[in-house]
Amino acid sequence: MTITEKVAYLQGLAEGLKINDDKPEGKLLLAMIDVLDDMALTVDDLDNEIAEIVEIVDEIDQDLGVLEGDFYGDEDDDLCDGCDCCEEDDEALYEVECPTCGDIVCINEEMLEEGEMECPGCGELLEFELEEVEIEDLDD
Repeated sequence: MTITEKVAYLQGLAEGLKINDDKPEGKLLLAMIDVLDDMALTVDDLDNEIAEIVEIVDEIDQDLGVLEGDFYGDEDDDLCDGCDCCEEDDEALYEVECPTCGDIVCINEEMLEEGEMECPGCGELLEFELEEVEIEDLDD
């Protein structure tokens, strides 16, 4: 039984008992039932508004999760787990170790060409120098 149903029951009891506002006690009881009715309607409205807010917050949380996934990616996207380089989505990634915190971070060619980035682990500025390596140099 909801709170509004309980108040409606009290109103029915008051009518069945023929409580009227001729006597001071009757005025008091009827006034109290009116206040309870107003409070029950307010509580019902608040419950409905809270349910709407919870639904909206859940949608925002889901959208934020999608944005975080797009922005930060999975942890597996950032760390190569000790490999020299890896292939992901047909894009070469290169392993870089932060000299400050020791985290291993994989970067793509675009990040490498920028020449610098902040370490996601500690915020240290990592700088890169891109050098062309000849195939002949690798044979030596």
